[in-house]
Amino acid sequence: MLAKFSFRESCRVMSDTSYKSDMSIDERVLMAIVRVAERFKKNSSALVKKWGLTFSQYNVLRVLDASKDGQNTMRNVNRIMLVSSANMTGIAKRLERNGFIVRTSDPHDDRIKRLQITPEGTQVVREIADHKERNLRRYLKNYSDEQKSALLDILRNILRETQGKRR
Repeated sequence: MLAKFSFRESCRVMSDTSYKSDMSIDERVLMAIVRVAERFKKNSSALVKKWGLTFSQYNVLRVLDASKDGQNTMRNVNRIMLVSSANMTGIAKRLERNGFIVRTSDPHDDRIKRLQITPEGTQVVREIADHKERNLRRYLKNYSDEQKSALLDILRNILRETQGKRR
């Protein structure tokens, strides 16, 4: 029978000296990035859940809040968020049902759907802002702006260099 370990126990087991990782430094770096990203998403999801939102819903609101006149096309929001059209449709429907956005057809092209944040959506983004900033600071408080900029440059370069490559 397989033993079940809690997360803390599995970390302790993994740090046991009888286990020697065969991962290269490159893989360890990328796995650390994934772990940080997953932890950030988990903590952020728990935060926005207090306002009845999912992480994706909150990010749609943030994109719209930062867009000119609080509106953008569904396609642009898809690209910014890296979300599929099908998922975006469901996210937008739920946000509209809760009064956070309004969906309309573009007056010049009925195939284009526009999303506009409502005052209620703007208000919830503002309410979450301070909490979000405290959450962010937990991750990067020990690093200077120069170090953060250097890390951001490295990560952007990795993304640029690997865009569209599947090997």
